[in-house]
Amino acid sequence: MSRNILRVIACAGAGLWLTLASALAGDALGQSTRSAAEIMDILMWNREPVGGPFALTDQAGHARTDKEFRGKLMLIYFGFTYCPDVCPTDLQAIALVLDKLGPDGDQVQPIFITVDPERDTAAHLAEYVPLFHPRLIGLTGSSEAIRQMADAYKVYYARVPLKDGDYTVDHTAYIYLMDRAGNYLGFFPPGTSADRMVEIIRPRLAEPAR
Repeated sequence: MSRNILRVIACAGAGLWLTLASALAGDALGQSTRSAAEIMDILMWNREPVGGPFALTDQAGHARTDKEFRGKLMLIYFGFTYCPDVCPTDLQAIALVLDKLGPDGDQVQPIFITVDPERDTAAHLAEYVPLFHPRLIGLTGSSEAIRQMADAYKVYYARVPLKDGDYTVDHTAYIYLMDRAGNYLGFFPPGTSADRMVEIIRPRLAEPAR
């Protein structure tokens, strides 16, 4: 992840920002028409709705939709398995949140959405997601399906060529908190501690679906 994007993300601090939302426009190359800074502005100042339905494929090759997770809170994270630092750190924090919640953690479904579906196949996710938590679900799909979901959640990502002919993916890295009905509650920026996330999530567990 580029330092410029990390600087944009860092401006959000380590709290939970509540927002409202609608979809972004993007192209087939995985490049949003909005910059990371513009997306942060939307999220911080409640300018548009966030979230929506999805239909993707999990690490076992099974079709999964958002409707399957009704009745649970969702922690949704967008990243890619070749990410060297930010993604693993955030996924470890999510796993720690579930552990700290104890039995109440069963009411929270963690979901990892790849922004690199070309490399992150279901088989590859099957090797990756268990490294963090047994209940973590990894989702992939077509480039178009990933773009549609990313746009709905206000996620910036773009492929960046490397000198060796390979590529990496720049992306914003927020942990989205959704309620039991799939409605958006807010996001945790990178670096938010597991204790802080638990502090925000625990009261939500007592709330009924809206």
